[in-house]
Amino acid sequence: MSMRQRFVAVLEDLLGKDTRVALLLGDIGVFGFRRAMAAHPGRAINIGILEQATISLAAGMAASGMIPVVHSIAPFLVERALEQLKIDFCYQGLGGNFVSVGASYDYAALGCTHHCPGDVGVLMNLPGMEIVLPGTADEFESLLRQSYANGRPTYFRLSERENPGSHPVAFGRAVVVRTGTLATVIALGPALAPVMAAVDGLDVTVLYYTCAAPFDAATLAAHCPSGRVLLCEPYYGGVLAGDVTRALFPRPVILEAAGLPRVFFSDYGRAEDHDKALGLTPETIRERITRLVHA
Repeated sequence: MSMRQRFVAVLEDLLGKDTRVALLLGDIGVFGFRRAMAAHPGRAINIGILEQATISLAAGMAASGMIPVVHSIAPFLVERALEQLKIDFCYQGLGGNFVSVGASYDYAALGCTHHCPGDVGVLMNLPGMEIVLPGTADEFESLLRQSYANGRPTYFRLSERENPGSHPVAFGRAVVVRTGTLATVIALGPALAPVMAAVDGLDVTVLYYTCAAPFDAATLAAHCPSGRVLLCEPYYGGVLAGDVTRALFPRPVILEAAGLPRVFFSDYGRAEDHDKALGLTPETIRERITRLVHA
């Protein structure tokens, strides 16, 4: 079951158990949520292609004590409705859940209108916004159930691509996958899969983060003996660089960011083709780790 399929199943369950939950769709996922819409016509609604208005409507629901869950493709949910997320939710201190699909270039062949490698970087600028990047469907369900009613605005970045196995995840806490002495590799969400292939046989620590915000500084500080860090992000690279250096202060840090370059991805094809073109394969990640160790 994919992350998106699990999202449907979990929301059907939450809608049935928690009468505060409301689902607002932006003309995306309407067929998948057809049973939820039939069972809860007043709380599972397709608003249509009105993302900005949908966020404002969701804020009104939150202000009245409901728990809104808004779903659309990442560029429509984040970039088109950024002002509403900023003013209506973060500034007002309201809680809500914003679940995207598409990730950076999951819709690889559809071009820039459906790509969104800048979502995490943009949302990091909104005070109070929580940002979640699950690596599997099981992790997404666990993180959503842990946090959906926490009273804070929370963005869930679902991906078509998943790690081969799940980890026991706690909201806002990193997982220590393995320990080593020469460097520390931080993997965000689905980036863990190529990272684990890249570090085979290398004496390095791997930390797995499913939350970009809040950032687990304590785990990094406790597991970075070398001061050398490779930050592997499945979006525009370097977004968490400041968090990494603050976590390790006042120790000196040698940091390299292995994320997406800030360019438009105009070579059409599969997501895996973009990975190769942009240098996000296990082979290129391993080369970066080797350079970092010898820096």
